[in-house]
Amino acid sequence: MKWIEVIMVRSAGSEIRILTKTLKGLMTDVARGAGRDDIRVFHRENLETDICIVLFHRGKKTHTGGSSLGLRIVTELKSVGLVHHTIWNEVER
Repeated sequence: MKWIEVIMVRSAGSEIRILTKTLKGLMTDVARGAGRDDIRVFHRENLETDICIVLFHRGKKTHTGGSSLGLRIVTELKSVGLVHHTIWNEVER
């Protein structure tokens, strides 16, 4: 089963440096973690302060509240803006 976590954060313009620093630190940690699934970071067109992080997972079941990595990201980003965290399951064909 494939599933994803979508973490969106809206940061005030004054917080963009903190947001960027936090994201770079998290991406470094993820890159070091062996066996991690894919992670992608996007910013909204024409609005750098809106960020969307997508964590791709494979497993027999989803983690209802999110993965440990997803929850860590949410916790760290709450200090820089509004955070929305959702879990999505792939529709089986």
